[in-house]
Amino acid sequence: MAGTAQGGAARSDVPGDVEQQAVENHAAQEPEAGSPARSKFPVPDAAVLSLLGSRDENLRLAEELLDADVHVRGNEVTLTGEPADVAFAERVFAELVTLAGRGQQVGTDTVRRTVAMLSAGAAESPADVLSMDILSRRGRTIRPKTLNQKRYVDAIDANTVVFGIGPAGTGKTYLAMAKAVQALQAKQINRIVLTRPAVEAGERLGYLPGTLYEKIDPYLRPLYDALHDMVDPESIPRLMQAGTIEIAPLAYMRGRTLNDAFIILDEAQNTTPEQMKMFLTRLGFGSKVVVTGDITQVDLPSGQRSGLRVVREILEGVDDLHFTTLTSQDVVRHRLVGDIVDAYERWQVGQDEAVADRKGRRA
Repeated sequence: MAGTAQGGAARSDVPGDVEQQAVENHAAQEPEAGSPARSKFPVPDAAVLSLLGSRDENLRLAEELLDADVHVRGNEVTLTGEPADVAFAERVFAELVTLAGRGQQVGTDTVRRTVAMLSAGAAESPADVLSMDILSRRGRTIRPKTLNQKRYVDAIDANTVVFGIGPAGTGKTYLAMAKAVQALQAKQINRIVLTRPAVEAGERLGYLPGTLYEKIDPYLRPLYDALHDMVDPESIPRLMQAGTIEIAPLAYMRGRTLNDAFIILDEAQNTTPEQMKMFLTRLGFGSKVVVTGDITQVDLPSGQRSGLRVVREILEGVDDLHFTTLTSQDVVRHRLVGDIVDAYERWQVGQDEAVADRKGRRA
């Protein structure tokens, strides 16, 4: 593998049809029987630096993830290997060149996610998924980073009630918050209501210092943190005082009807079935509801059922209501988080099998 250009930022003057150029301009040679396939195609000059990455790190990762051999000289990419491997590598580079042509920053994370999406055989283009803008603020753009995240965002657009269920770090709450702020800015709704059940995870509210609001504040802090990324922090107190943004514990929702609002229930695995029903029936006219949670991290007292675990079998098939499931493959925190989630799932499967085996022996 060789790369003759050093990394740099993508330039915005790259033509919009770079994907077509990358695919149609390649000169693939018909291999003889038993010989490797070879494909050679040019990359637009303005996209080369972004494609290679800083110190060619994108190129090195691409060769590590792809079965085809990758060689770059100047602005020309040469792929060698089995015909199917070369064809797959062509698709990966076409998507990456398209992203660079759209002015997107192409890093190792982008390369890894592009390969994963194409390997999964999804119909959606990785370039379309990774360049879908939801919200922009001070030069920072919030967008989905995986295919399931894009489907989650699309489901929020298409349905009145959406459940986002998945492990920590999959962007369930963050993306829902971004869609809420987007809807508020577009004047599709009049206010945002963010709520969480104040359930202890090893602590007791009564032992926390301060007033009731000060005791509850730590449970709501993650919602404040996400909000600060999307809204000018100086305007948040004013918006909250005006009721445009409301952050409150779930218990405060009882007896209310919420019209023209974007309502997010976070950490919904810590609701009881009765609380879940109470929350869902707060829905008023012109409103949208997103419920997020991780059914593997329930903090309810032993013996209490999680409302998030039973709601799917209750509401499955109801019109204008959608369930999106995110997995460890959608974790957008440190790569190790996904490995940790997978390890816990394997351990839980082993525990369940051991319990079933002991019950079988007793029977």
